[in-house]
Amino acid sequence: MIEHLDGAVIPTGFDVPVEPLRRAAHFTGEPGCIAEARSFAAHFVDQLRTEWCARIGERASGEVMLVVSELVTNADRHSNGPYILELEGTDSAVTVCVYDSSDALPLRFPKDPERVGRHGLEIVHALAAEVTAERVPVGKRVRARLTLGE
Repeated sequence: MIEHLDGAVIPTGFDVPVEPLRRAAHFTGEPGCIAEARSFAAHFVDQLRTEWCARIGERASGEVMLVVSELVTNADRHSNGPYILELEGTDSAVTVCVYDSSDALPLRFPKDPERVGRHGLEIVHALAAEVTAERVPVGKRVRARLTLGE
């Protein structure tokens, strides 16, 4: 950004691109990992609020926690090994990625209020602006991008 003051050009320094806040954590799948992942995500949201001055309300924060819970729970239940939670955020969006060792892509079941369980991906799709799942060399990656607008 450049400001003009009485004919002089004064660079303000705000035109420098800023990298998103990124954090990643590895989980073994042992009991308690899902709670640890939620705690990790809560700390990330707090960092986003302080370091990016992101206005993240309780609803948006809860949505991030719910998406993390659903994706990590799926990785915990459906893979035979550890998984990685990767978070990336700015003042307008948070991306939640979970890598696990299973190459089976998750299934999104049709809405069925009679069905008990298996609503996780349905919930993630309802909350996220974009959801993708792809195979990677060591398994799969499921990615959900949430916008932080009220």
